[in-house]
Parts: sequence; C-alpha cells; structure tokens
Amino acid sequence: MYHMMRISLLIAVAGAVVGGFSPSGAGDPTPKLITEHFLIDASDPGIKLYIRNKRPEEMTEFKSEKTLLFVHGASQPAEGTFDLPLEGLSWMDYIARRGWDVYLVDVRGYGGSTRPPEMDQPAANNPPIATTDVAVRDFTSAVDFIIRRRSLPKINLMGWSWGTVITAAYAANHPDKVERLVLFGPPWVRAAPPAPSSRPLGAYIETPMSRSRERMQAGAPEDKKNELMPSSRFEAWSSAVLATDPLGSKQNPPVLRSPSGVFQDNRDYWDAGKPYYDPAKINAATLIIVAEWDYRVPDAQELFRKLPSRIEKRLVQIGEGAHLVMLEKNRLQLFEEVQFFLDRARLTN
Repeated sequence: MYHMMRISLLIAVAGAVVGGFSPSGAGDPTPKLITEHFLIDASDPGIKLYIRNKRPEEMTEFKSEKTLLFVHGASQPAEGTFDLPLEGLSWMDYIARRGWDVYLVDVRGYGGSTRPPEMDQPAANNPPIATTDVAVRDFTSAVDFIIRRRSLPKINLMGWSWGTVITAAYAANHPDKVERLVLFGPPWVRAAPPAPSSRPLGAYIETPMSRSRERMQAGAPEDKKNELMPSSRFEAWSSAVLATDPLGSKQNPPVLRSPSGVFQDNRDYWDAGKPYYDPAKINAATLIIVAEWDYRVPDAQELFRKLPSRIEKRLVQIGEGAHLVMLEKNRLQLFEEVQFFLDRARLTN
C-alpha cells in the first residue's frame, strides 16, 4: 500500500489570454484549475517523492487518454521547467486547460522530493547517487500512484532530456501501462563519444544557473541566445529553480545541486556505445520532438529510426529553439505540436 500525505490543495484561476494562447475552445472562458501537491513513498524506505497535479475544476471523470505524467531532465526539477509560468502560462497549465489531468514528479534528489543523506555531505565523500535505475524505480512509484488514484489501466508519459530515458525504459518494460509516449530532446548513443574520463564523480554536482543556460543553449547561434530567452525569462527560471534547493541557493554564487548518477550513466551507457533501453520494445504511439538548435537533434533522428515500424511514430522539429525551447520564444509551437499528438488518442481510439 502506498502511504500518501497531502501537503495542500488550492484552486487557481487560470490567467488571461497571453502571447497568442487560446483556451480549449474559441471564445470559451478560461477554466479554473485545481492544483494538488503530494508526497508519496518511494520503493526505498525513507524516500518521499514529490508529485504535483493540475486539472480543470469541473473534471469529475478521469480517463487514461486524458492523463499525463511528466518527468524532468538531469539537472532541473520538474516544476522549474514544466510548471514555470511565463507571461502567466506554464506548459502544465496549457495541457490542463485543455481538459487533461496532468502530473509532474521529481526523482529523489530533485525539487520537492527527498534529498538522500549523501547530499548533506561534501560531494566527494560518496559515489554518484540517483542513477537511472533508481530514477526508473521512483518513476514507477509515481505511475502506480496515479493509476491507483484514478483507477486507470494506463496513462500517457512525457520526459525531457534524461527524463526520456526514464519514460522510454518504463514504456519498454511496461507496454500495457502506457497510452502515448512523448520524448522531448532525447539522448541516444553518442555517434562520436568523448574520450573516457578517469576522474571519479562525486555524489552530486553544483551548477550555477548561468552555466546551465550555457549548456542547454549550446548549438544555438550566439547572437540568437538572448532573443530566444530574454533576461526576464532567465531570471524567472533561475529564481524558481534555485528556490527548490535551500542549501545551494545560499551559496555565493548560488548553485543548484543535483545528483550525479545520470552523469555516471552517461559514461557507462551512452558514451560507451551501450543503450540503456531497447526502443524496439516500445509499443505505445511515440512522438519524438526536438528544437532546431538542440544538441540532441542527431540523437533524436537516430532514436526515431530505432523505434519499431508497428507503432504510430512521429519526429517533429521546432524551428529556432535550443534544448530549453519550452522556456524560449517559440515554446507555444512546442506546446501545440505535443498537444496535437496527445489529443490524437481520442481520434484514433
């Protein structure tokens, strides 16, 4: 049995139409959204996982084809990208306003989930924590919680960056529980892997937000980066993310601490030419979506070729965007393409 502790329940009224955003139907009033926060037990004792849920206030019937769970990438908590309101609208809001029951989860060591005790010690004192194996276990706990809560046979899954490895591995191993799968900016086996590093990794890494931006906008033309993400957006993102790390945010300069298990897995899998999961085992309809200047574009193309031909599969590229396109100027194009794919479940069932 899953022990569940409800932290809070609030009803939020969605903001006015912003930046060309149109609610679920032309002329319809913007629906009220209910937001709930949960801590659930992970599979390991003493670990709690943070889950956030948004849905329309009037929603009383819950269906597999209208339920979605999102998981974050290697260094960012889910709420700092998926539910970051820019000009009054987050991606989570966008989906929920269209009649969806939407969830996000933080793997242990990220955001609102338990930080393992190793993160209270110097990073060099311990080996990498929260590997992909552990993340998949945490994600499985979140899926099971949602399925039990709503009495559903399956749900939709979406991951960003490292989160695509988590969701795709789950989908390959649990094909009966996945309705549709969205892989946003996915990694794959390196075509030209870097030289092996002998430097051991500690339990976690510490990254200033300016460095995170630099890494995730790599590939975009230098003269376009500020246009893609003006300083106001960067500051909103930075403030929201650093607020999830009470220790790192107090350093000078402030840093975001995140587990380094994923970076050890990069060495052991993707840089070593070894896939973490087998795409041929995925049975759910799958969308791979990536931005034009995302350094993951070659990975996305190669992964698309590995998906089985028996499933509905799509590869979509958003123009003028980097790995952070969900926070950049063309984010609504990303939202629209993903929504079109998700809503196809109603049209094809």
